[in-house]
Amino acid sequence: MKNKNFDYKLLIAVILIASFGIVMIYSASSIWAEYKFHDAFKFVKAQAIFFLAGLGMLYFLSKIDYKIYEKKANLILLICFILLVLVLIPGIGSIRNGSRSWFGFGGFGIQPSEFAKLGLIIFVSKYLAGNQKLMQNIKKGVFPILLVIGVFFLLIMLEPDFGTAMVIVLTLVVMIFISGVKLSFFVKIGVLALIGIVALIIIAPYRMLRIVAFLNPWSDPLGSGYQIIQSLYAIGPGGLLGQGFLQSRQKQFYLPEPQTDFIFSIISEEFGFLGILIITSFFAFIFYRIIKISLKTNDLFGKYLSFGLGVGILIQALLNIAVVIGLLPVTGVTLPFFSYGGSSLLVSLASIGIILNISRK
Repeated sequence: MKNKNFDYKLLIAVILIASFGIVMIYSASSIWAEYKFHDAFKFVKAQAIFFLAGLGMLYFLSKIDYKIYEKKANLILLICFILLVLVLIPGIGSIRNGSRSWFGFGGFGIQPSEFAKLGLIIFVSKYLAGNQKLMQNIKKGVFPILLVIGVFFLLIMLEPDFGTAMVIVLTLVVMIFISGVKLSFFVKIGVLALIGIVALIIIAPYRMLRIVAFLNPWSDPLGSGYQIIQSLYAIGPGGLLGQGFLQSRQKQFYLPEPQTDFIFSIISEEFGFLGILIITSFFAFIFYRIIKISLKTNDLFGKYLSFGLGVGILIQALLNIAVVIGLLPVTGVTLPFFSYGGSSLLVSLASIGIILNISRK
C-alpha cells in the first residue's frame, strides 16, 4: 500500500468544530460553574485538557497502520468487555445521574461504554471483512455477530445507558446491512427490536416518563417534561441570527446542565438558524469526507472500519439533535465534538485519527 498525505480537509473540519465546541461549553456553563464552583472556566478547562489529549491521540493514531487493529480486534474487544463488567461493580464504578457507567479519577470520569463502541466497530469490521460470503447465511454468518452485539448491549443497559447502547446497536446494524444481508431479515429483526424497546420502556418507569414527556411535555412541565420544554424555549427565540454569543437566557439556571446533552439548544439560541446550518453542514462535510475515504479504500477491513466510525459519529449527532428539537424522547446521547464529556471527545478524535490513517493508504 502506498503512503499518501492524509485527508487534511477532514482534519481541519474536525479541529474547527471541536474548537468551537470548547467555546460553546464556556458560553453554556460559565454562569452555572461560577455559581456552583466559583470558577467560570471549570468545565471549559477540563474539556480543553481532553481536547489536547484527544489531538495527541488523533495524531498518534493517524501514524499507526490501521491493519494492527484487525490483528488485535479480539484482544481489544476482550478489554472492552472486562471494563464494562468492572464498571458495574460497586466501589469500582461511579454513579452519575443515576447510571453506574463511569470510572472516577479525581475530578475526571472515564466512560467505558464509549470505548466499547470503538472496540465493537473494530471487531465487527474484522468479522464482516473475513466472513463476506458467510454473511449470506443468517444462521452461520449473522447470528454469531448479533450474539456478541447483544452481550455488550446487555452490559451497557445494566448501567443503565440506553442512549449509548442505541448508538452502538444502530451503528453496527448499518454496518451489517451494507455487508449484503437480505433486507427481509432486517424487517424481522426490526419488529423484534421494537418489541424489545417497548419492553425496556415498560420495565423502567423513568423511560416511560420520558415517552410521556416526549408525546406531551406539558403533562408534567416541572418534572419529566421540564428539560425538553426549556430546550424548545431556547431554540424558539433564536430566529435567523440568534440572540448573540453569551446572550442565552436558558443557560441561566433554566435548562439543566446545558453544556452536556443540550448544548445544541444553546447554540441555536445564541446563533440562530444560521448557527444550526453551519453546525449541521460541518457534520455533513465530515461524513462526506469519511464516506469518500471508505469508497476509495481497497482493503475490505479498512472500508468497513472507516464507514463504521463515520456512521457512528453521524448517528450520534442525529440522535442528539433529534432529542433537542423534540423529535425523539430524551436519551442522554451527547453531541460529538461539542458536548462536555472527556470520554466522548477522546473517542471521537481517536476515530478521526484512525480514519486519517486509512486515508493515507
